[in-house]
Amino acid sequence: MNRIPHSNGDTPPDELTLTTGAAANGGSCVARHEGRVVFVRYALPGEKVRVRLRKADRDRASYWNAEVIEVIEPADDRVDPLCPIAGVDGAGCCDLAFAEPSAARRLKGAVVANQLAHLGGYQWRDEQDAAAEPVGVLGSTGWRTRVRLDTSADGRAGFHRYRSSELVHRLECAQLPAGMLAGVADRRWPAHSNVHVAIDDVGDRHVVVAGGGNRTSAAGGRNRTTVAEGGYEAVQSVAGRSWRVPVTAFWQAHRDAPALYSSLVTEWAELEEGMSAWDLYGGVGVFAAAMARAVGDTGRVLSVDTSRGASRSARAALADLGSVSVLTESVRRALAGQRRGADVAVLDPPRAGAGREVIELLAAAGVSRVVHIGCEAASFARDIGLYRRHGYTVEKLEVFDSFPLTHHVECIAALSR
Repeated sequence: MNRIPHSNGDTPPDELTLTTGAAANGGSCVARHEGRVVFVRYALPGEKVRVRLRKADRDRASYWNAEVIEVIEPADDRVDPLCPIAGVDGAGCCDLAFAEPSAARRLKGAVVANQLAHLGGYQWRDEQDAAAEPVGVLGSTGWRTRVRLDTSADGRAGFHRYRSSELVHRLECAQLPAGMLAGVADRRWPAHSNVHVAIDDVGDRHVVVAGGGNRTSAAGGRNRTTVAEGGYEAVQSVAGRSWRVPVTAFWQAHRDAPALYSSLVTEWAELEEGMSAWDLYGGVGVFAAAMARAVGDTGRVLSVDTSRGASRSARAALADLGSVSVLTESVRRALAGQRRGADVAVLDPPRAGAGREVIELLAAAGVSRVVHIGCEAASFARDIGLYRRHGYTVEKLEVFDSFPLTHHVECIAALSR
């Protein structure tokens, strides 16, 4: 291993005093110590801070990870934390709670611009001029409608500390609206289980417990699921259409995100009557519904997702749309099995992105227009680069602050060739 020795020998220190540089992808700022890169969490660019090195990472050859334990010279954009339980010794939920919200959006935009330039070969905006756009009117707190808690051996629900199995049992995360977790801390749940809580679009609260105990159900299977309150399915609505979505299934966490993304997909896809479209990683079919309206009865829309629960919700919600078919399958296998191409593809992959194989299949199928959504800056930038190598041109690209108080963003691009 290429070790960079510390000046006092090979044993790294426990603490350092550093001056931070630019924000990095993943919620840290970059600093340097004797030629070694140190990624510092809970810092803003240009701050002088005392940090504690993460013990698990100190033997790395090329870089260290650290957490701020004292701010010696704060940046102008530092504020008192907006989340009472987040921070170096708290929960890992709100890792930008100490940044003034508009400054946080500028940091996020700069990170995406940097990733697009370095990983995608695409100049979106200058880093100093980039910013993520706010979503809806809820502001930085109280925006989340779904949350998953884990439980400890004694059955208490909590949030994880950053990169840790330890739980924080204070449940006052600022992302959550008032009352969302009322009474949850007072109960004892099955040990080592997941407690899913959702507030749906009719205002009902749903609490569903998955796993726990000996992890066996009455049928002898693993991961028993029980409903503690409100029913297993939440009612969610977008553009006048309603879905019944399992509380344990994927739905956008930000209250205003589904309507915003659906509207953008409708506009950016540029579908017309009689066209064909693919809704890939389609979940419960929100985008499929928007595309079906555009292609009409003479067009066709294929929605693909691996989740059986999501596919069931999609089939039920879209049963009146004759142009829509729903396939429960991996996107890669689904594309490999298609005999006909499509005019437009909409992709909303998980954090890992779509990747080389899927984008190659799209290009080989002759898809001339793509709307691509990504929730992780690096994988989104990599995918943009893959599209461009296949002859696609980026027509539009926006970055949204869909996860306020955190470093996470949602990126959307329209591409054509």
